[in-house]
Amino acid sequence: MPDKKETDQGRYRALAFVKGESLAKEKDVEISEDEIHTWPYLVRKEFLAAIIIMIVLMVWSITLDAPLEEPSEPTMTPNPAKAPWYFLGLQEMLVYFDPWIAGVIFPTFIIMGLMAIPYIDINPKGNGYYTFKERKFAILTFCFGFQIIWISLTIVGVFMRGPGWLWFWPWQEWDPHRIVAETNYDLTQLIGIDSKSLLGSVIGGGVVSIYYFLGMTVPFIFMKLRKSQVLDKLGIIRYSIVALLFWTMLGLPIKILLRLVFHLKYVWVTPWFNI
Repeated sequence: MPDKKETDQGRYRALAFVKGESLAKEKDVEISEDEIHTWPYLVRKEFLAAIIIMIVLMVWSITLDAPLEEPSEPTMTPNPAKAPWYFLGLQEMLVYFDPWIAGVIFPTFIIMGLMAIPYIDINPKGNGYYTFKERKFAILTFCFGFQIIWISLTIVGVFMRGPGWLWFWPWQEWDPHRIVAETNYDLTQLIGIDSKSLLGSVIGGGVVSIYYFLGMTVPFIFMKLRKSQVLDKLGIIRYSIVALLFWTMLGLPIKILLRLVFHLKYVWVTPWFNI
């Protein structure tokens, strides 16, 4: 055994020396032939992509003039009065929801959902695995929520909302004198019940509750019967959070479809809020 060595912090003793490869070398051996290092392969491609995009944007900005509207007139409000393009998705949601839902609840759920991702992610491989094979549900959910719902709302707000916030197809001329006679109904009005009455409020609240109950319970039972490992890894709390966020996101296109196709304004009407 080696001699004891005293230091200012205490005494230490070497028990044994183990011969073999270092941990770093053992970890390198475990890397399969299909895997490559981030540096320089990935970083090089990202750097070239950034250069190409910067060149394209520079050429685009130099050769094309940015479209400008007429000088602002303080005494006249433009029709339609539109928010900046990055807020037009929220402004479009005001057509289908109360302002507190479109401007407060949904943005809050978006922020909370993004913050919850690291805590509900069950991928055992950790960071760096973002392929479709590794994260099917996460990638499909993001593409549906952002690239389909949010981008579609922005496109509608930019190109298809004209004077009076009426719907104009891209080939139609914006007529400021256009009048559209459109009658919207609440859910309970379709069955002859006043939506503002107590019974109408109870029925509307029951429909919303059943929507969330079935949306969270049916997949849970289905995954439980199939003995899904995803459900076991998530646990009941994380599964509830994922299901709540997912069905809330899915409620947006459902409500838009009900409004545009069936002229359904609200499902649940109360003295304090309308959904």
